[in-house]
Amino acid sequence: GLLPNLQIMEYLRAFLGARIGWSKLNMLIIISGAFGVFRREVLVDVGGYNTQTVGEDAELVLRMHRRARESNRPYRITFFPDPICWTEVPTSLRVLARQRDRWQRGLGQMLWLHRDMFFRPRYRGVGSVAMPYFLVFEWFGPVVEVFGYVFVAFALLFGLLNVQVALWFLGFAVLAGIALSFCVVIIEQHAYRRYLRWRDMAWLCSAAVLENLGYRQFLAVVRLKAMILAGHRGTRWGEMTRAGFSHEVEDPDMPTGQEIEDSPL
Repeated sequence: GLLPNLQIMEYLRAFLGARIGWSKLNMLIIISGAFGVFRREVLVDVGGYNTQTVGEDAELVLRMHRRARESNRPYRITFFPDPICWTEVPTSLRVLARQRDRWQRGLGQMLWLHRDMFFRPRYRGVGSVAMPYFLVFEWFGPVVEVFGYVFVAFALLFGLLNVQVALWFLGFAVLAGIALSFCVVIIEQHAYRRYLRWRDMAWLCSAAVLENLGYRQFLAVVRLKAMILAGHRGTRWGEMTRAGFSHEVEDPDMPTGQEIEDSPL
């Protein structure tokens, strides 16, 4: 489906780009709940999940950074780019909106709970680089994006903006985003080869183009709304309807049950 493929492109960009970079710097503060594995003793030591947040997985990771820095304990929180599990993404706009609303509120709660970590030398890059980045670009990003659309629309309407210049900037922004997505698809194909049919690759590349035509704008509005209503919704998760997998995914490189039984290993 189109909506799941648009989300796949988002995940590929996040996983094969941003999270690998944050991991290398030991500043990774978000690990997706579906893919997170923790040492039990560390999890118990920091008090487990905080049930008063809706982004409990990310808040837990940030609390682990905090505890390790405060106790001067050497540690690493690492992103491993080869997950061997599946997660089911929303298949309707309504459920997707609930999910992104929760993510945005969870980000705000996490940054607020640990606001005293900002720019404190004790917390090094996590407090001086990662948290300010997420505050500026992820938390306030929807404000800039949505009001940017509104401002440009009014500027064009009242003749305050050169149409040709606006089209040039729009084309450059869209092409830059598409190029980044294509690079991630190439990395995915070169490193992991999970998509073996040309039809699947063409579908992914099409999603990289189509996400600029309404999908990104829809998510920006959802996230802005989540910011505005964050204080009223508190820790409510919202219903996450699951559609289920409609068929068994076939992987030609995956051994069958009989092949596993016949293997000397």
